[in-house]
Amino acid sequence: MSDSADINLAVAALRAGELVAFPTETVYGLGADASNAAAIRRIYAVKGRPSSHPLIVHLSSTTDIDAWAATIPKNARALAERFWPGPLTLVLPRASHVLMELTGGQASVALRVPEHPVAQQLLRGFGGGIAAPSANRYGRVSPTTAQHVRDEFGDEVAIVLEGGACRVGLESTIVSCLSEQALLLRPGGISQQDLEAVIGPVRRAAQGEGPRTPGSTQAHYAPLTPLTLVTDALLAQYAQESDVAVLAMRPQSAAFCGVLWLNGSPSAETFGHHLYANLRTLDRAGARRILVEAPPLTQAWDAVRDRLTRAACGSAESA
Repeated sequence: MSDSADINLAVAALRAGELVAFPTETVYGLGADASNAAAIRRIYAVKGRPSSHPLIVHLSSTTDIDAWAATIPKNARALAERFWPGPLTLVLPRASHVLMELTGGQASVALRVPEHPVAQQLLRGFGGGIAAPSANRYGRVSPTTAQHVRDEFGDEVAIVLEGGACRVGLESTIVSCLSEQALLLRPGGISQQDLEAVIGPVRRAAQGEGPRTPGSTQAHYAPLTPLTLVTDALLAQYAQESDVAVLAMRPQSAAFCGVLWLNGSPSAETFGHHLYANLRTLDRAGARRILVEAPPLTQAWDAVRDRLTRAACGSAESA
């Protein structure tokens, strides 16, 4: 775990316009001073991310929201009070001073307060907003350990703060509060049911509906090895190939002759926690194709299913 000396170095780097990777409860973020346009542009360049894709601004406290949003609807305030600090991002009308580099040219801004203690120390020490997408190349598997970030970027990032494996392991839930009814733009560690328990009905956005948000492209979160989502029946068939790697909830098939078989938990929360680390392991296995057993069609699995569906679309092969 990074100590106060590491945090001080990271704060100095941010103030100097450099990039700093840091842990959150969701995934590791690639951070820059949210008020420094040049530093924000460096995030896009290092990630290879289109500048039209907005960034999430990380704040140290719920009270900081007022400095970044032009207005804060009652439903947004209620969600912030219930789930912050935590894995929830709120999309709100941007305040006039918010840089367009942060918003992808949109009139909205994405905000969240992370709960990870290292992220909190960094934010309090810095004393401002930190823009931070996931610390990986655009469209690829997100990092859930500091080593994942080092493997991805090497010395392109000034400092990588250590915070252990991320507790949630999947990106934050994103909710737009730009209209009277909240719109769920990306599922995450906070479920639609959790949201509705606080503010009433929340509508799930259709593909392309609502403001652009991180991770909303059809192809995303993909390993370099082509990934195919398969049913249980197809898994048994494909697993007889010698050049596949597998992530499944069922036990390894007796007929399996591929290069690697990993078992995921039958719990959606635990499966999601390990998902990106497992995909990285499978990606290094030297297989021609990664097979992943399709998750159940229940709300508990929404976030996992969303990431795997996009990962399959981002691969050279999908089925």
